Amino acid sequence: MTAFFRKLAKSAPVAFNNVFNEAPKSSYGKNFRVPIGAVAAVSGGLSYYLYFSSPTVAHMDEIQEESGPKIALNPDKWIKFELQDTARVSHNSQLFRFSFDPSTKLGLDVASCLLTRAPVGQDDKGKTKYVIRPYTPISDPDSKGYFDLLVKIYPEGKMSQHLANLRPGDVIEVKGPIEKLRYTPNMKKHIGMIAGGSGITPMLQVIEAILKNPDDKTQISLLYANISPDDILLKQKLDILSTSNPNLKIYYTVENPTNNWKGGKGYLTLNMVEKGMPSPSEDTLILVCGPPGMMNHISGDKAKDYSQGEVSGILKELGYTEEMVYKF
Repeated sequence: MTAFFRKLAKSAPVAFNNVFNEAPKSSYGKNFRVPIGAVAAVSGGLSYYLYFSSPTVAHMDEIQEESGPKIALNPDKWIKFELQDTARVSHNSQLFRFSFDPSTKLGLDVASCLLTRAPVGQDDKGKTKYVIRPYTPISDPDSKGYFDLLVKIYPEGKMSQHLANLRPGDVIEVKGPIEKLRYTPNMKKHIGMIAGGSGITPMLQVIEAILKNPDDKTQISLLYANISPDDILLKQKLDILSTSNPNLKIYYTVENPTNNWKGGKGYLTLNMVEKGMPSPSEDTLILVCGPPGMMNHISGDKAKDYSQGEVSGILKELGYTEEMVYKF
């Protein structure tokens, strides 16, 4: 299993240049460079809203425990999961494999995320303070005894730094799942995906759910934007999936291309979206996940109450409605 895990980690190029060196500003504005940890904080708000306001998630878990295999996750309780292994994916990204009893089921639906927490000192009353972040596992929800998190490590990222300092045998506290989009096979004829940076994680969860089901005929188109070719996470894995599955089409674009780069050059544009995404229709769904600047540029961000909010940006200009767009 360890050998496979390290092979998976090598499915993206590794660069040793410092991603935080000065670079030209993105056309999305300075927010486009906001660490994905910040995106996690934004989406974490939705996690809390759904988590504490909806008894449905807990109720579903209770039904599963009574009628099916035991569930490793708990939406009402922080559960400790042991770190089994780590592997480097890129110059600032790592894979973390956490283990659990293989006789149980993780209990993660597509597409859902987990909440993680880590202690960050004490408050004035001596009580432990925690940093909490949501992450979307990239492993198959049906994997036996483990789940994998793909995390970008930032110098000032409290949770990512905590994860980076863990060693095999250490534990992380996890709560969930937090349901995002409830995917069902063939729910749409064509699903378009627009991702930036580690916003690829929920997309990969949906992609693999579709591709492993021979009865799911959904067409998938992915636009994946990054700063440089070295920042494209799990590119080799994505390329293999695309080559092996004619219903998956992928287009990469980077802000800072190398001399031998053959993909798109520059920021996501209206022309890229128009050519790369399925046309607006009742049988089309566009999924969007990335840094705040990219979200605003493509679809608009979520509403203040963490609901989906109105569609704006490029997608609105191209005629997509709220029913056709989902913002992670």
